[in-house]
Amino acid sequence: MTDSPTGQAIQLEPLVTRVLAANPSPFTYTGTETYLVGTTDVAVIDPGPDLPEHVDALFDIIAGRPVVAILCTHTHRDHSPASRALKAATGAPIIGCAPLALNDDGPRADAAFDRDYAPDRVLLDGEQLRGEGWTITAVATPGHTSNHLCFALEESGALFTGDHVMGWSTSVVAPPDGDMGAYMASLDKLHARSDRVYYPAHGDPVDKPQRFVRGLMGHRKQREGQILRLLDSQIGEIPAMVEKMYVGLDPRLTGAAGRSVLAHLIDLRNRGLARTEGEAWVRAA
Repeated sequence: MTDSPTGQAIQLEPLVTRVLAANPSPFTYTGTETYLVGTTDVAVIDPGPDLPEHVDALFDIIAGRPVVAILCTHTHRDHSPASRALKAATGAPIIGCAPLALNDDGPRADAAFDRDYAPDRVLLDGEQLRGEGWTITAVATPGHTSNHLCFALEESGALFTGDHVMGWSTSVVAPPDGDMGAYMASLDKLHARSDRVYYPAHGDPVDKPQRFVRGLMGHRKQREGQILRLLDSQIGEIPAMVEKMYVGLDPRLTGAAGRSVLAHLIDLRNRGLARTEGEAWVRAA
């Protein structure tokens, strides 16, 4: 489904329309997917990057209907900047995740934190918004970022998962803000839910969510096992670990892989299974 043209309305179900932004990259896949929820009035989920053609497409699809809220799952620059143009044009409040802007020297120049994000209201876990025929509940899912929220559409069983669960790849968990322990706990939280379908911000819908989440958790446990075995072999520097663990990886993703390895190592340290020794990581005694 994500090979659809950018800027077009794709009706996924009666209450949900998807619009793809023209910002493809090794990290965003075909681009950021913005979702419109509602018919008579609408909520906009993850308005996306501040690309004029994407914002214009959203205006055309909204077609003058009242916008109840502009919702952001988190504040990476491929998700929240268009919120400001939408607010200026519609008067709708920006609601959702808390503001978060950190210095980011990581590999994702396209997704550094949006420093100008200024919500009118921050949603806490379990808080709701309502429109004509729809109800959205915030589901706190820290891990990819500490301020990450998913949004549940109560009437249909759909969950908008932002970057916490994507339909094409695992999420990057990049310290210092990204937290592997929190990410795994959030996956476990979603696994315990009974959502019917996931609509991620990148990639296709996930039709068997609980099975998919089990696979993600298993994948992370597999990575953790690889790291522990490398530490047992006295391979304790992250570049060497990435080389061993990610054979055939696109070189553009090497930095992101290193960040996720670091996130695993920090989690292992927090659990008493690893520690640093000089510049290297080692198994804890």
